[in-house]
Amino acid sequence: MNHRIYTQLLDKKQRGQKSFAVLIDPDKVNTTAIDQLVKLSVDAKVDYFLVGGSLVISNQLDEVVQQIKATCDIPVILFPGSPSQVSKYADALLYLSLISGRNPELLIGQHVISAPFVKQSGLEIISTGYMVVDGGAPTTVSYISNASPLPADKNEIAMCTAMAGEMLGMKVIYMDAGSGAKRSITESMIQSVAQQIDVPLIIGGGITDPEKAYRNCKAGADVIVIGNAIEKDISLIKEMAAAIHSIPVKA
Repeated sequence: MNHRIYTQLLDKKQRGQKSFAVLIDPDKVNTTAIDQLVKLSVDAKVDYFLVGGSLVISNQLDEVVQQIKATCDIPVILFPGSPSQVSKYADALLYLSLISGRNPELLIGQHVISAPFVKQSGLEIISTGYMVVDGGAPTTVSYISNASPLPADKNEIAMCTAMAGEMLGMKVIYMDAGSGAKRSITESMIQSVAQQIDVPLIIGGGITDPEKAYRNCKAGADVIVIGNAIEKDISLIKEMAAAIHSIPVKA
C-alpha cells in the first residue's frame, strides 16, 4: 500500500514544518467556487485539500475531487463523515475512529462494514484518532455520533485520549472543535497533547484568523485545517497560509 502522504507528514513533523489544509464540503461548493478556491490555494501554497463533511447529501464527491485533481497538484485527502464517503480519485483517506466518544459504531462498527470497500478503493489509508472537543456550539458530528465532545478545559482528558489513540496504533491524531465552533481548541490543550505524542497532530474547528492559526502551530499543531472561515471569506487563504508557513523549520 502507498504511504506517500503519511511519510510526508512524518517528515514535515520531524523538521517542524507546519502544513495548511483547506477543508471543502462537497455540499457547499459549485464548479465556479472550486476553480476560485483552487487558484487561490495554489498561489498561497496550500499543502492539502481535505474533502468531506458530516453528511454530504449532494452526491457530487467524485466530481469535486476530480475537478480539484484536474487543476492542481495539491494532494486531496478525504475527511469522511461516513463509510460511504469514499472516492477513488482522491490521494488518501483519513480512516476516522471517534476515540473521544463511546459510540462503538464510530469506534469500530462502521469500519468493519466499510473495510472491503475502502481497501478496494486503492487509496492511501491513514488511521486517525478523531477527537471532538467542545467548541461552544452544537455540531453535526456530535449529533450524528450521539457522543458528547471532550470538555474544552480538561487538558488531561484530551492528553490521555490522544496517548491511548497513539498506543492503539493510530497514525495521526485529529482534534476538532467542529464546523462553526464559537471557540477553537485552546493552545494549552494542544500543547498538552503535542508534548505526549509522536504522531502528527491535526487541529481544526473555530480557527477564524491568522493569529489564531499561528498560535496553534506554536503550541504544537502539525496541520491546521480551516473550512468554515474560508467559506465565509475566501480571501483568508493567503493570510492563513502565510501565518502557518511562517513557523521556522529545523535545520
